[in-house]
Parts: sequence; structure tokens; C-alpha cells
Amino acid sequence: MADNLQTALASRAVIDQAKGILIARHKLTADQAFQLLARISMQNTIRLGVVAEELVLTGQLAELPPGA
Repeated sequence: MADNLQTALASRAVIDQAKGILIARHKLTADQAFQLLARISMQNTIRLGVVAEELVLTGQLAELPPGA
């Protein structure tokens, strides 16, 4: 259980960092930034933490399908 808690906290920290990047770059609100990350996660069937980690590490988001 402690391992799960640590994993969840680490994932949350990365998601918060990714939200901060989106807020700074695109002048989004925190809710808008989270919604964008969540939409990319769902559309690409990638865990939210993985999408956030990619943004933090590479500075880029996973590509959205056309028309998204």
C-alpha cells in the first residue's frame, strides 16, 4: 500500500508540473490545463501520468488525432 501511495504522489507531482508548463505557455487556467492533459490521455489511451511525464521531459505533448 505504501508503494501505491508513493507512486500516486509522484504521478501527481508530474501532472502538476505539466499543468504548470501548459499554464505558462498557453495562458490556460489550471482546470483547462488538466482537461487538455486528460483529453490527450483518453484520445491516445495513454495514462495521464505518462502524458504529463512526456511533456515535462520533452516539452511536447503526444500528438492529438486530426480535428481534436
